[in-house]
Amino acid sequence: MLRFELTTQLVRLRSLISLALLAAVPVAAAVSFASSAGHRNGTETGLFGASPFSALNHAMAGLQFIGPLLLPIVVALLATAIASADRDWGVLRYLYVAPVTRGRLLAAKLGAAAVAAVLAVACGLVAGLVSGWMLFGWHPFHVLGAPDLSAGTTATRVVAAVGYIMVCMVAMAAIAFTAGLLLPRGAEALATAVVFVVLASIVNGQHALHAVAVFLPVHYWQNWTGLFDPAGPHSLSLGVADQVVTIAVCVAASWAVLWRRDPAA
Repeated sequence: MLRFELTTQLVRLRSLISLALLAAVPVAAAVSFASSAGHRNGTETGLFGASPFSALNHAMAGLQFIGPLLLPIVVALLATAIASADRDWGVLRYLYVAPVTRGRLLAAKLGAAAVAAVLAVACGLVAGLVSGWMLFGWHPFHVLGAPDLSAGTTATRVVAAVGYIMVCMVAMAAIAFTAGLLLPRGAEALATAVVFVVLASIVNGQHALHAVAVFLPVHYWQNWTGLFDPAGPHSLSLGVADQVVTIAVCVAASWAVLWRRDPAA
C-alpha cells in the first residue's frame, strides 16, 4: 500500500512540477549571488549574509528562505493529494472491498505523507548543495562574527537542523493530511492548509498574540537557525515536542475521521 501511494501520487506531473519549482529557488539564489562568492552577501546577516561562502552555507540559507512559506505549501500540496485523491477519483470504496482495512490504508497514507514531506526538504537541500558547490565551492562553514565551524561541528549541526526541519514538515503534512480527510475535495483541503500557514505566520509575528502563537507548530519552524548563532547553538527540544504533539493529534483525528466516515463521503 505504501508503494502504491508513493507511485500514484509523487510521480504525478503536479507533484513533480511542485518539487522542481521548490528546488529552483536555491538554484536561482545561487546564480544571483555568484558575483559575491567568498564574500558577505551585501548587508545581510545570519545565514543569508554567509550564503556565498560555501555550498553548505548556501544550502542552509536556502532552507531558511523556503522554510516559512514555500516549503510547507509544497508539503501541503503533496499531503492533501495523498489524503483525498482516492475519494476524488471515486475509488476509495473499492479499496475497502479489496480487502484493505481502514487501519492499513491510513498507515500507508500517513507513511506516504511523511515520505513526501522528507522528500520536499531533501529537494531543497540537494538543490542548494549542488548549486552552492558549483558556484561557491566546498569550504568550511562560515558564521558571521565567529570562527568557521570545524568539519565535525558542521556535520552535527547540519544533520540536527535538517532533521528538525523534516520533523516540522512532517507535522505540516499531518495537518494537511487531516484536512484532506475532513473536507470533501482536495482543493479545499489545500486551500485550508495554506490559509492555516499564512494565518499562523501572521499570529506568530504579533507580540500581543504570543500566548497563542506558542501553541502553533509554525512558531517553532525557524528555531533551527539558532544552531548557527555566533553565540552558540540553541536547544530545539521544545520545538520538537510541539511538532510531535501536533502529529499525534492529527493522526488521532485522521483515524477518527476514516473510521467513522462512509468511504464515498
